[in-house]
Amino acid sequence: MAGKDGITRIGKLEIGRRRILHLAGGATVALTAPAYWRKLSAQEKRIVIRDPGGPYAEGFTEAFHKPFKAATGIESIGVAGQHEPTSLIKGMVDTKNYTWDMALLTSAACDQLVAEGGYVEKLNVTSPNIESTPKDFKNEYFIGNNIFTTVFAYRKDAFKDKKPPSNWAEYYDTKNFPGRRALRKHPFDTIEQALLADGVAPDKLYPCDIDRAFKKLNTIKKDIKVWWEGGAQTSQMLKTGEVDLCPVWNGRAQTVIDEGAPVEIVWQNNLWSAEGWCIIKGTPKADMCREFIKFAADPARQAVWTKWISYGPAHPDAYKTIPEATAKKLPTYPANFKTAIKADAAYWSKNKDKVTEQFEAWLLS
Repeated sequence: MAGKDGITRIGKLEIGRRRILHLAGGATVALTAPAYWRKLSAQEKRIVIRDPGGPYAEGFTEAFHKPFKAATGIESIGVAGQHEPTSLIKGMVDTKNYTWDMALLTSAACDQLVAEGGYVEKLNVTSPNIESTPKDFKNEYFIGNNIFTTVFAYRKDAFKDKKPPSNWAEYYDTKNFPGRRALRKHPFDTIEQALLADGVAPDKLYPCDIDRAFKKLNTIKKDIKVWWEGGAQTSQMLKTGEVDLCPVWNGRAQTVIDEGAPVEIVWQNNLWSAEGWCIIKGTPKADMCREFIKFAADPARQAVWTKWISYGPAHPDAYKTIPEATAKKLPTYPANFKTAIKADAAYWSKNKDKVTEQFEAWLLS
């Protein structure tokens, strides 16, 4: 399952609400929000929302933050937060010290917060756009905003005079598809890729047959040039040609392609996960967060941020206003999504520690 450093970040930012509000300034506009909000001060009509930083900051500012304030008078402030910030959120709830009011989280992180004590609110909000968001991208605590996925990419110059691999079985076929390969130094995704390469049907992938996966991994272990540990590393390897083939988060590969590198993405049986909006349990601004969620579920708004982030919008109608050239780069574009497989966050939440220990021992064997 893909980690969320799949594209560039601006780093970890942990700052208190007072500092956030000082940075944000105090400008307001004419309100169209419910009447009781008009009695609140400018500082009270602000919500703070965690995101992963990097291109999210620009994309979400144009798509959500500026127009949301214009429409409602509520100022939504995006703040970059660390990867999978479940411990930070639990600390906020336990101490009732809310640096953030809501957060963009992976579905796995949201599920973990629910399972470990209900650290996020039930959304309790609906709208036609929320209702028409596909069921796979939402639940009572989470509404999807964007979909990211693990694909593999290859250097076209390495396969200039020969057929490139087109699926995971061919990725593992070093005899017929020779080339310098990488794999992720983590069981997430790597286990699933090995099973798919060994012929496991996508609908039979979970629960993962770990012994079978390691048996398949043994067939390629000696051919792995690099075991990568971070998204930036994959981008750099593809850009410089250090490897010819690499499993990668699609946003990382697309960045390299957009910069002009001769790289191609293979979408066959990509493994997808969702990021979406969650309200932090106990925030006094939960109702304002719900208004933001209704606003952000608008497919036209979701279309806007795809100029910065090569992830797929959760609402299919967003493609009505996304230029075709951009749409073809995104995971939920129909042609790219037709063989996609949902990464099972519930499986990994139960088995992560055990399988990670096995994986690390296997690497050393």
